[in-house]
Amino acid sequence: MPDGVPVSRPLGSGAGELREKVTVERFLAQGREPLQLRLVAGGLGLDRVVPEAALNRPGLALAGFFRYFAPHRLQIIGKHEHAYLGHIGKEERIGKLRRLFSRHVPAIIVCRGLAMYDGMSELADRTKTPLLSTGIETHYFINAATLLMEDLVGLHEVVHGTMIEVFGQGVLLVGEAGIGKSETALGLIKRGHALVSDDTTMLRRDSSGRIMAASVEPIADFMEIRGIGIIHVPSVFGIAAIRGEKQLDLVMDLERPADAEPYIDRTGETTWYRDILGLRVPEVVVPVAPGRDMVNMVETAVCEYKLRAKGYHAARALDERVLARNAQILKLHKVEI
Repeated sequence: MPDGVPVSRPLGSGAGELREKVTVERFLAQGREPLQLRLVAGGLGLDRVVPEAALNRPGLALAGFFRYFAPHRLQIIGKHEHAYLGHIGKEERIGKLRRLFSRHVPAIIVCRGLAMYDGMSELADRTKTPLLSTGIETHYFINAATLLMEDLVGLHEVVHGTMIEVFGQGVLLVGEAGIGKSETALGLIKRGHALVSDDTTMLRRDSSGRIMAASVEPIADFMEIRGIGIIHVPSVFGIAAIRGEKQLDLVMDLERPADAEPYIDRTGETTWYRDILGLRVPEVVVPVAPGRDMVNMVETAVCEYKLRAKGYHAARALDERVLARNAQILKLHKVEI
């Protein structure tokens, strides 16, 4: 889609963009299974903040050179660092480890399932420095852990909106309270689509530049339907009616006709966007009026979005057809164009 197109009103609930502090405890919780992490010692320091996503191998620091040491990063001890520590004497090794642990680093992680040297656990507990272990090879672990950290330190935003998966696309329904977002979502669920979140949605920008949407606890899997009350979606419609985290592809703004009028283009030539967490997301503004089938409108908008993503634009195709038809008529009448 071309640059320079209009951008509609900013999306947000007033919460704004935020960065959650990433602690070692949060990193451990998220990476326990995918990164095969376990806590060995230093559990009193799990509340230490990890301010940087990058990881550091402290080889030079262990050798005594701290000039360019990065103390705000997770410290990784791999095969080379472990072998160096095993090559020197025990007293010298304890001294070098003591200097490393005293730097108040967020945590020290030993890779490849390598054995802990004598004194490491004691130093970890004494300095309240979390000491972790993983069985994954060092370079694989660094790659995977860096991606996880980039996701954890990424931008987040809580917005007032309902997120639905429609034909495989993530659609965020926004609009004023009482406009019909939850009722529209309910109709879509009955048509075989799936709920991601109702009313309050957490958006985050991941390491690959996508915006991911999810529900917030403790309201995940629940919906509020005016006149009915709270319903538990998987209990009513089955487990297939809900999704976890889903990529945001399209914003649909449900508006009163008068409010929607400035953003309505009858031909569909104008493409609107929402600025969300520094990225542009395509937006469709849909006027809500009595008798309009909003479920059908959402499904149609998603189908049209998927066609445009594949390069087909209905308004332009019609324009080309009309021009070709006019040219044919002129030619038949032998009128110069």
